Amino acid sequence: MSWDSGRTRRSISNDRKTRLSLRTALTTSLILGSTTLTNAQITDSSDEVTLSELSVTGTGPAVERAGGPVVGYRATRSATATRTDTPLRDTPQSVQVVPRDVLVDQQDIRLSDALQNVSSVQPGGTIQGRSDTFIIRGFRTQTYAIDGVLLNQAGTFSTVTRDLADVERIEVLKGPASVLYGRGDPGGLINIVTRQPTLVPSGDINLQGGSFGFRRVQGSVSSAIEGVDGLAARLSFAGQSDPTFRNFYGRDNSRTFVAPAFTWNPSPDTRVTFLGEFTRLDSQYDEGLVARNGGVPLDNISRYYGEPFSRYNGTANFGLLKVEHDLTENITLREVLNAQWGGFNFLATRATGLASRNTLVSRRETAGYSTYASVDSQTEIVAKFDLLGLRHTVLAGVEYSNGYRHSYTTQSTNYPSVSFLNPVPGSAIVGLQFQSDLKQKNELNGLYVQDQIDLGLGLQLLVGVRYDTGTQYYFSRIPTSRTIPPDQQLSGTSPRVGLVYRPVEPLTLYASYTTSFKPQTDNVYGAVNPHPETGEQYEIGSRLDLNPDLTLSTAAFRITRNNVSAPDPVNTGFSVITGQQRSEGVEADLAGQILPGWKVIGAVSFLDARITRDTTYAVGNRLVGAPSFSGSLWSTYAFQEGFLRGWNVGAGITYVGRRTGDLNNSYTVGGYARLDAAVFYDFNEHARFSINLRNLTDRRYIEQPFNQFNNLPGAPFSVLATITARL
Repeated sequence: MSWDSGRTRRSISNDRKTRLSLRTALTTSLILGSTTLTNAQITDSSDEVTLSELSVTGTGPAVERAGGPVVGYRATRSATATRTDTPLRDTPQSVQVVPRDVLVDQQDIRLSDALQNVSSVQPGGTIQGRSDTFIIRGFRTQTYAIDGVLLNQAGTFSTVTRDLADVERIEVLKGPASVLYGRGDPGGLINIVTRQPTLVPSGDINLQGGSFGFRRVQGSVSSAIEGVDGLAARLSFAGQSDPTFRNFYGRDNSRTFVAPAFTWNPSPDTRVTFLGEFTRLDSQYDEGLVARNGGVPLDNISRYYGEPFSRYNGTANFGLLKVEHDLTENITLREVLNAQWGGFNFLATRATGLASRNTLVSRRETAGYSTYASVDSQTEIVAKFDLLGLRHTVLAGVEYSNGYRHSYTTQSTNYPSVSFLNPVPGSAIVGLQFQSDLKQKNELNGLYVQDQIDLGLGLQLLVGVRYDTGTQYYFSRIPTSRTIPPDQQLSGTSPRVGLVYRPVEPLTLYASYTTSFKPQTDNVYGAVNPHPETGEQYEIGSRLDLNPDLTLSTAAFRITRNNVSAPDPVNTGFSVITGQQRSEGVEADLAGQILPGWKVIGAVSFLDARITRDTTYAVGNRLVGAPSFSGSLWSTYAFQEGFLRGWNVGAGITYVGRRTGDLNNSYTVGGYARLDAAVFYDFNEHARFSINLRNLTDRRYIEQPFNQFNNLPGAPFSVLATITARL
């Protein structure tokens, strides 16, 4: 969803409206047939651009807008960093975009797969198969945004793994983003930009099957709605079953996803958008492999220390309404309303230690139940004007965020141990005892203003500041503590300043300073209203257009993070507030088209992320899951002529260096290089068949270290076949 969609919709021609009326019958049958997989057909992302509202004007190429489709692998505009439709080269902070074309060519199923195309981003753990977490510039983040709205204002992580069925592009804003988003992690912000409805009928459906019993159906249909001028709808959906390569005793992981979306333009100056997302996840509670003697044995990557009854069920619901109205050509009012609710429950056995000279894994049986609900309102004005001979784009806004419910109750008891090398299930479920009860509420009011100033002579200045104030109720009850604390008063100021300089047309240089502010949401042992976390970043960078369709981005940065929540080394399942952490490094990203038909996206990162001040963990220890060096490269080529026309080939490599698995640095997981490949054939504009091969060398490695008892191995060699049909 674009934050500053502009007036492009006014350019819809009368010729286009005529074509729309001729397609009414097709529109109706397409929407009604979206639930019947055999009747659906597909549009890939490149065709989506051709049919989008922006390109159907009768003549001329597609014009990219922030939040809209991207032609190829390189995006040129974004609203994630500024909430205005701004060229990436005019943004004084690193923003990397993974367009839908990349997702389609790689057939990315997981959000973590898509983000490995971005420098300084690593998968950070699945929270026992429940959700997605990431390491961005050395720091873990357990949440992300959808169309510019942060998930789960009242909790610590999304309750489900993210589905990509309705994703148009994935954008990563590196470094703190609190000046516009309020609470947030200092490493960066992941923003999921969703596919918008189109007035011209379009549709796509994928049928997939792969190794280890993987099955998935995914589709999206879009069209104008007859009878209401300017009203369009899109329905995206997906369902999958994934037993995986892990030994779950015949159990699998399943996920269903439905996302209706509507846009309505009642007048040329008014735009209304609605998005709903509803996800249900039923998965095995999977902690992965256990570390021993300073490392994680990889002799058997399917080894499972849980029981067949170890299951997790989660739901997540998201609703977003945005209304924009242009008072004049240069003044736009915007209102965004959001509601989120959901929860999870699980019953599982969890590894807690090693015994008998590291030959046995000690376990506990644990059950948990959690619910959350929150609302968010953003009221903004965007004004463009000249003052003292300088061009200004001013954004001013007020945000009200109320995470009015987050509860998390756990029960636990000791459970029989199993062999480290040969775990055998079969122990019965035992009675549980109370472990903890966490209840949280937070209510924040934010006031923010931002000015993008064109200084002339190739210089642009961005300045912004945000002030947040509110209250937080934080009650963590354990068996030895029942005191109910008073509400905590919260406040924080988040400034940002950046300068962009364009000495010559292909080159842009920038420098920036930005900060973050985040109330504590982890279950801190015995804590009474712990102080919020803060962060700040200094960054310099550049963007260079190597040719009209290929851009190289570089950045160097230093981030400092204070009052950090970390795992409690004494009380399992709880957190502790630690001192200070620091991350500094350099990175580069490449995206675009080298020659006609030859596309590439790549990234490289050098990172030093360590503890710099603390009394719980040793100063100088490396941060969890942050490799000193990592990189990726993916490239595809579409044959342009001759008998090979229609064939496409792709190949890629992902390298991740050695990482530490906990803040004690008690163990490490080795680096790895993974080779992937793809071949796909476009029969015509309506059909494609593709084969994607992953981990060609069948390399054994740990993909996501989380702690000593949670280390997710990477999948062995696997094959995914996809049949795509499009309208």
